Amino acid sequence: MVRPVLVRCLPRFAGAALLGGAIALSGCQSLMDDRHAASVAPDRGTFRIQGLAQNAVVRRNALGMPLIETSTFYDALFTLGYVHASDRLSQMVGMRLMAEGRLAEMAGPGVLDIDRFMRAVNLKKDAEALYRSASPRLKQFFEVYARGVNAYLYRYRDKLPMDLAEAGYRPPYWKPEDSVMVFCLMNFALSTNLQEELASLVMAQKVGADKLPWLFPTYPDEPLPVEEAAKLKGLDLAGGPGGVPGLAALDEVAGQVARLNGLGIAASNNWAIAPARSRNGKSLLANDTHLPLSMPSVWNYVQLRSPKFQAAGVSLAGVPAIVAGFNGKLAWGMTMVMADNQDLFLEKLKRQGERVYYLADGKWLPTTERHETFFVKGERPIRETFLETRHGPLLNEVLGERKHPLQPVALKSGLGIALQTPSLEGDKTLDAFFDLSRAQSVERANAITRDIRAIGLNMVYADADHIAWQVTGRYPNRREGKGLLPSPGWESRYDWDGYADPMLHPYDQDPPQGWLGTANQRTVNGGYGVQLSNSWYYPERAERIAQLAGAGKHDSASMIAMQYDQTTLFADKLKAMFRDPAMAQPLEQAIARLPAERQGKAREALRRLLAFDGKLAPTSADAAIYSTFLRESARQTFLDELGPEDSTSWQALVATADLSYSAQADHLLGRADSPFWDDLRTPQKEDKPTILARSLAAAIETLERDLGNSRSAWQWGALHTYTWASDSTRLAPHLGATQRAGIQALRDYLDRGPYPAGGDHDTLNVAAYHWGAANANTWLIPAMRLVVDFSRDEPMLGLNSSGQSGNPASAHYADGIQAWLKGRYMSFPFKAEHLDSVYGTTRLILVPGTR
Repeated sequence: MVRPVLVRCLPRFAGAALLGGAIALSGCQSLMDDRHAASVAPDRGTFRIQGLAQNAVVRRNALGMPLIETSTFYDALFTLGYVHASDRLSQMVGMRLMAEGRLAEMAGPGVLDIDRFMRAVNLKKDAEALYRSASPRLKQFFEVYARGVNAYLYRYRDKLPMDLAEAGYRPPYWKPEDSVMVFCLMNFALSTNLQEELASLVMAQKVGADKLPWLFPTYPDEPLPVEEAAKLKGLDLAGGPGGVPGLAALDEVAGQVARLNGLGIAASNNWAIAPARSRNGKSLLANDTHLPLSMPSVWNYVQLRSPKFQAAGVSLAGVPAIVAGFNGKLAWGMTMVMADNQDLFLEKLKRQGERVYYLADGKWLPTTERHETFFVKGERPIRETFLETRHGPLLNEVLGERKHPLQPVALKSGLGIALQTPSLEGDKTLDAFFDLSRAQSVERANAITRDIRAIGLNMVYADADHIAWQVTGRYPNRREGKGLLPSPGWESRYDWDGYADPMLHPYDQDPPQGWLGTANQRTVNGGYGVQLSNSWYYPERAERIAQLAGAGKHDSASMIAMQYDQTTLFADKLKAMFRDPAMAQPLEQAIARLPAERQGKAREALRRLLAFDGKLAPTSADAAIYSTFLRESARQTFLDELGPEDSTSWQALVATADLSYSAQADHLLGRADSPFWDDLRTPQKEDKPTILARSLAAAIETLERDLGNSRSAWQWGALHTYTWASDSTRLAPHLGATQRAGIQALRDYLDRGPYPAGGDHDTLNVAAYHWGAANANTWLIPAMRLVVDFSRDEPMLGLNSSGQSGNPASAHYADGIQAWLKGRYMSFPFKAEHLDSVYGTTRLILVPGTR
């Protein structure tokens, strides 16, 4: 998630940075901590807070994770708002600005196109529908939480965190609806396949609709989407007159949103073990959610104790709920279904006078106009017009070529790109999340989770004796087509026809195999009554869960070992491909045709890959060879058609590999007849063995270039690292030179790393990199980890991926990183006699204030 950035550097540091002087980390950190120490809220003492009904107590464990103890649930929600703001105010404000399309008010004109994109998407409409549909009880919860946030804002209005203070930005008070906006932002980030559909248009411009199906395999055993791609045949997809104006800009901005906030992320593992497979005769549950590596983590842990409510788990700052956790009787966790409930429609547009019209079943209909005003830091306000068709907002019509970034785009004729998303009218998702956190059994959770419709999740939950899995969400019934690629909007045969009945959503309880688990894989086969998706993630993580969960008896130690597992099953599939009689001899012949100096390198790579055990440890040389071969094979196979590397078409391919099962993986394991095996840069026609031989040699050459000739120096962790970058650092490329220099001067203060990483996108301990990119830097990790073992005296264990606080001046800004790296889980006790041993006796006491 993006949060507000330091947009004016501290004078003493800016001058040094711009003059090229070095800043010592220790001195910088000390001075910065001194300057902003007052922005760190105290964790002890007694303070009067207006809005509380009775006293509230906040204690914190060694990593700063809070325990909130109150006499009423009202005060628990109020105090949660207060604590969220004290720990993550900048993150909350940034998510709100992102969701509303108002980042430019904080960061200036460099982020205006991101704001334009978010205004076009119009999350405000979804948030209003969700809030309008919520029960009076739930609205009261959100109101009480907002009062707690505002109590903190009022008390510390002159002691804001560094990024807010240095930007001179004073955040407005929190409204109940703001919490729903933040929820909708997360929901939008976890939906698919908007980025894939945009990427398909970009790549179709380069390779044509006939070759496009090869770049969008739905799963290894499914046919290529030839009929889907046929929808695009005959269309002018270029950016000129009659084409798709603004497509390149739209694709770029979608990528920026993905980097700042996540978009279509294939996120998370969860599994549950039934008592029969448990070492101690009680259920177990594990969950780790995968999100972009960030400082701070999107999630933060909290524990609430009031007479009628107890729960512990991960929360999203800004939202008064525990979204995955444990309440003493029930444990629950979530992964993405990979729900494809976003569709792009190409619309034929024409301009007549002052209006823009779109074609619908042979008739030209006027677009609906919506006017938005942008307030831009340091600039005059801008008023722009947004257009919508029957399918939704036109995204590309708000972006494109401008003489000046503050100038609106002239609305043109051509092809528009409309985004359709599900209606949330009457949706009871917010109430359902609250009810789930109170459920005391699997049976009760079963009924509740069917009402979670706004977000597509694999909910796995357990009580001491039972385990269950339930798919949530709202899935469109498409009259025709799959929605994998954009559809012609002028033909109603591709429209949605209502939504699937939630009673048809996949569900299972207490299966004979003794375990349940999901990892964004295909959970239902083709022909199932609900079309959940066509964009499943790689199957290997789910296969590894099945392999480990189905072996032996389990306890919390084995759950933790699974969460830290770095074995990829894709390596065995790759070896099987190499050893296949149809490949082995042709590959050897292809290697023999290489220049003499490359033959030995190709054979070295092949020999070591065939011996590789699949363990992607950071110290492993074979893991470095394996991963470098994967990257090089992607480049050898597709770069000639989709390159150069800085082109939008190549970046589109790299992006799609992050989102679902990819062309890169699909071609390695099969597709010997693919037209992409031919290298267009040579006069002869190549085949798969020829390209693989070149890739093997290139892997060794790349490692020699990057790590030296000594094989003993080759380690996967030398190429593949974790770096925790702050939201300020991630937003810096969108800012002016002086602002970027200021952030660069403080990078050692704001960011952490690099640290050697193991694993990849296919391992349970996810550390994904961009397949085909020039480097192997980690971008996606388990943002939190949770284990509940009902046989333990205190069942819940958990840890976060960064610190509890988003404030760099706090002692708890980065102290969670080492715990995450080394698997030092925290206990979350529910028995009163165990609280002091975890949370200590130091207390922050909030007492009711007087007017």
